[in-house]
Amino acid sequence: MFRLVSLNLNGIRSAANKGLIPWAEELAADCMGVQELKAQAADMTPSLSAMAGMQGYFHHAEKKGYSGVGVYSKHEPSDVLIGLGTHDTTTEFDAEGRWVEVRFDKPGRKLSLISCYFPSGSSSEDRQQAKFRFLGMIAPHLARLKAEREYILVGDVNIAHHEKDLKNWKGNLKNSGFLPEERAWMTTLLDPDQGIGLVDVYRQLHPDTTDECYTWWSNRGQARAKNVGWRIDYHLATPGLAPLARQASIYKTTWFSDHAPLIVDYDLTL
Repeated sequence: MFRLVSLNLNGIRSAANKGLIPWAEELAADCMGVQELKAQAADMTPSLSAMAGMQGYFHHAEKKGYSGVGVYSKHEPSDVLIGLGTHDTTTEFDAEGRWVEVRFDKPGRKLSLISCYFPSGSSSEDRQQAKFRFLGMIAPHLARLKAEREYILVGDVNIAHHEKDLKNWKGNLKNSGFLPEERAWMTTLLDPDQGIGLVDVYRQLHPDTTDECYTWWSNRGQARAKNVGWRIDYHLATPGLAPLARQASIYKTTWFSDHAPLIVDYDLTL
């Protein structure tokens, strides 16, 4: 089995202080996509640059203590793409460190593993508009990528798709992360007939879970203790890879962050 993890760290140094590294060593993943590093290249000590036998590849935000993503891999990639490059024509989001694509191409196969951190719009209307710009930019890029290669995108998408994906859905109908426009965007992303046709791997394996499915909890109001959570972390796979997923779990025994790791095992060989 090929074990792939997604985890928003809410600060890699903070997560390391809470036991991330020994947990990763015990988990023995093949690859791990991480988001919200909140660290610059100079902050990445050897124990953070490589972890649990995996080499890390990172896209840091220009702003200190903000955003940033990475992919750790036990396997030597054929290529690594840091940032969206020409696909982000204004460089607005590359400045924020939101995309790392690690490629494992070989004759007859093109395959990528991507760690991506979608913007949150919860802090202000300006940030919500930035989120909409990101969604508008990333959708055609994901479609182009799907036309030329297989991939699994892991990351914090900052959107709960359906009512079963968050505890208090009625109270969040007008809030960022559960807005009708965001949910419609997810529907289009996953629609095989009229949209892009990616597969929500967790929902493929667990179509009906509610309380068990959450991956993020607010730090306010005892949300974690009361399990008032949201499912906003995903594995999004092309149709050629999604059927290879065998099991998915959300690790909640130890907390490294306000997010929980999403772990999926695939019948896949790099």
